[in-house]
Amino acid sequence: MRFLPAWIALMTVASGAEPDDREFFESRIRPVLAQECYQCHAVATKKKGGLLLDSRAGLLKGGSSGPAIVPGKPGESFLLKTIRHEDPELKMPRNGAKLDAGTIRDFETWIARGAFDPRDNPPSKEEVTKETSFDAVLRRRKTWWSFQPITAPPVPAIAGVPHPVDRFLRSRMGALPPAPEAGPRIFVRRCFLILTGLPPAPEDVETFVADHAKNPQAAVEVLVDRLLASPRFGERWARHWMDMMRYAETHGSEGDPAIPHAWRYRDYLVRALNADVPYAQLVREQIAGDLLEKPRLVDGLNESALGIGHLRMVLHGFSPTDSLDELVTFTDNQIDTVTKAFLGLTVSCARCHDHKFDALSQADFTALYGIFSSTRPAVIDVNVPERQALNIDRIAALKTELKATLAEQWLASVDRTISKLQAWTPDPKKIPQEGPLAAWVRLSKKTPDQWAAEWAKLKEQDADRARRLEAFRSQATVVPLGPCAATT
Repeated sequence: MRFLPAWIALMTVASGAEPDDREFFESRIRPVLAQECYQCHAVATKKKGGLLLDSRAGLLKGGSSGPAIVPGKPGESFLLKTIRHEDPELKMPRNGAKLDAGTIRDFETWIARGAFDPRDNPPSKEEVTKETSFDAVLRRRKTWWSFQPITAPPVPAIAGVPHPVDRFLRSRMGALPPAPEAGPRIFVRRCFLILTGLPPAPEDVETFVADHAKNPQAAVEVLVDRLLASPRFGERWARHWMDMMRYAETHGSEGDPAIPHAWRYRDYLVRALNADVPYAQLVREQIAGDLLEKPRLVDGLNESALGIGHLRMVLHGFSPTDSLDELVTFTDNQIDTVTKAFLGLTVSCARCHDHKFDALSQADFTALYGIFSSTRPAVIDVNVPERQALNIDRIAALKTELKATLAEQWLASVDRTISKLQAWTPDPKKIPQEGPLAAWVRLSKKTPDQWAAEWAKLKEQDADRARRLEAFRSQATVVPLGPCAATT
């Protein structure tokens, strides 16, 4: 009789199950036990605290603190208390993040329904390795709600609450009463500060207060529409976007080199927000705006191509000693920024290992690295083709004119330079500060005496060549050859 309660509980766990209990256990309970508990509480690994969670018998027997679960009684189940973190000394998983609320509810439901568990025998070491592999972990993590397709849940029906967003909020607030409505003076100030980042002028406040007294709803709509149409709206909210994309106009580090044309990305964001560019389009432009088949062309500019400007705003050393390490560093920074901003995930954590918490493998990071590292910083022309071709003929003509003028000036300067060189005699007592060869003399690191002697020698050699050339010319004869003449 002493063993009857345990025997009844055991039979309940083993066979008293509803038809879908097995599927519930296999899909929602076993993967969590394997991936979060087997490392410390399995026959094939460890038996911390005398507790084994890799079989039905181990769960019912428990460890040094008593049975892990009491089928049908979630409130008396020690396992549930530990994963809820009710005891600050016994928080499980020990070295991981607290299980999400949905998983904890699954355990509550499982225990309340009798804790069906078909594991008659503990798994072998090979089976534990398979169940705890990262592939298995990844499959479970990909079932999280944040990775599921977006759905349109029904809007809660709450009397006296007209807006759908407010209805969702009120449905989750329960009995908690909402804050009282702000008066018109406070409301108009909040609207200005939130939408434009600037306080209202006194006349703006008085106008709104007067309009609000006549028709509150219409006054609010007019005010909000006016502020959304203000150029200050884009300037205010572009700042939030720039914070996410770590906007900067210099690279930092030693020397703090400037990022060319960084301000163009800032102004692009302001224009996009003020033009109500759809979010999906803005994301495309931020990731591959220069590759879109149908870019967004506005006032002669390829606005889409400006969206990739944030990729230049990376960590850079002024004089890196390892160029490959520098490439890895700023590519990792690009991946980290883009994935945090658009995925809400720390993909960069998977650079060196499979992610410890998110549904990301090291292979995911490597795949992204291959894409980002195949790009190179560049300054591109974002003018539309028509604008690029607007002055091309005039530019070509100017180039020809400039070449001819420069050539003429250069040829004319040759004679002047030769004359100056022939007339120049360096002072052997000092390094010359002016003259056609002054810079050359200073950079040669020779003494004034050495240069004066060398220059005198060069002039004598030049004079000797000139004498021999003149003598050669005076001895030359002209031999008639028909219509031409040959000089020998």
